[in-house]
Amino acid sequence: MHIAPLSPHDPVELGGYELLGRIGHGGMGQVYLGESPGGEPAAVKVIKPSVVDSETRQRFAQEVEILKTIWGARIAALLDADAEADPPWLATEYIEGPDLSRHVALHGPLPSLLAASLGATLAEALATVHKQGLLHRDLKPANVLLGPNGPKVIDFGLAVFAESSVSLTAPNTVVGTPACMAPEQARGDRPLTSAVDVHALGAVMLFAVSGHLPYQAANIHVLFHQVTDPETAPDLSGVPDELVPLLTAMLAHRAEDRPALSDVVQRCRAVIEAQGFKVAQARRRLTTHTAAPSHPLDSLPPTVALPLPPTVPAAPALPGPPTSPTTAPTVALSPDAVVLSPDVTPPAAPAPDADEQAATEPTPTLVDGPAPPSGAGVPSSAPAAPEPAPDTDSPSSTPPAPPRAPRGRSGQRLHSAQARITAQRLREVYAAQAAF
Repeated sequence: MHIAPLSPHDPVELGGYELLGRIGHGGMGQVYLGESPGGEPAAVKVIKPSVVDSETRQRFAQEVEILKTIWGARIAALLDADAEADPPWLATEYIEGPDLSRHVALHGPLPSLLAASLGATLAEALATVHKQGLLHRDLKPANVLLGPNGPKVIDFGLAVFAESSVSLTAPNTVVGTPACMAPEQARGDRPLTSAVDVHALGAVMLFAVSGHLPYQAANIHVLFHQVTDPETAPDLSGVPDELVPLLTAMLAHRAEDRPALSDVVQRCRAVIEAQGFKVAQARRRLTTHTAAPSHPLDSLPPTVALPLPPTVPAAPALPGPPTSPTTAPTVALSPDAVVLSPDVTPPAAPAPDADEQAATEPTPTLVDGPAPPSGAGVPSSAPAAPEPAPDTDSPSSTPPAPPRAPRGRSGQRLHSAQARITAQRLREVYAAQAAF
């Protein structure tokens, strides 16, 4: 999931959640990545101050109440909310991963096996919502997040109770995403039934396998005409043959001609099994295919900071006390990190004696590390004493022992090649995330 930095006008905290960046936005609000005091990530949705009025607050309060009643493994859970705050906000489970729209734009359409798995998963999720007497009404590719544990449905801002004819919108006003709407929803019919979500799911599956929605037009009025005209068939170009019958039925113009969600699940299973897979296998393949890449720092050593290679330009210096010109810059990953001094190359000739050899051996130092044991005569910030020199009584023909590779706090040898590779990766991450 793409996270943009906060702007100077963004709040830095809401309801105890520290805001870390922007996830997305719409005409009504902004969504931030937040973090609870205990470190729990959350998607924090805020209504823009410019659109806050009594009707907006009422709609937002309705969304909060609906989210309180919805449960399910494929529904982003509500964590906290305050519809009376200024501005109103709610926090939901944060799903680490792109939405379906972004994934298809970056990686192309899904193969039919994975699209069928996606359809079966989302059909079950919507069936759970319907059992609780609700309709989503705004299912679209941007409202399907592809998380590390599979897809999840978000944004119930337009959800309504299935049998209700009451709406917060003005008469003859249609709210939603026209290209994914069922014809009866686009016409403003009341009451709506579960068939509107079946139609929207068909549009989502169509997008997953083809990269386009069932109706496309540059003009919104033309688009509404296409959706509501019984003579205009949805565009199924690019759909694999095995999915054409199912999507044709799901996108049928008349609500009564569309299959129930339980039938959608069974027909998706049939597509999966016809390709020699079990539905659980297809689900795992879908999750593996769509999983977000791991964070660049995940595979780096968590406590060791190493000097940057001298052959590569170092990152810009940060403000702080001046350093010796012979000291290479370091990047520390934690307060108690071990910082290794750069290797010192001994002269080619003559060979150093034992005392010189001990003096040139790299010496680890501690940064904000634990205090020395009582009775130690050196402060914690001072370098450790060099190790004893080798026995000078040994025969002169025996060359001095080569310098030993330094050890980290875990006792494991830190070899030069590995150190340079790690430092290179650190520098790339730093350069990608630096603000300058």
